[in-house]
Amino acid sequence: MSRAMNLALEESEVKAICLASGVSISAIEPLQSGGTRLICTTAPGAEAMRLRLHSHIIEGAVTRHRFYRPPGAA
Repeated sequence: MSRAMNLALEESEVKAICLASGVSISAIEPLQSGGTRLICTTAPGAEAMRLRLHSHIIEGAVTRHRFYRPPGAA
């Protein structure tokens, strides 16, 4: 099972939901096409997020940035 998922939610919402659920984030980035790409640290964490956020999962291809550097990264 993949640890990555694309969600039709703002990044701040995804972070808050993961924090409240005790799920750690490996990587997170905004999608160029709208929404957020979430990669959980563990497969069980990803499965928990899929169950909790099933109605917000974006199916199919999404447009990502060619290169994404998080704010504050050197």
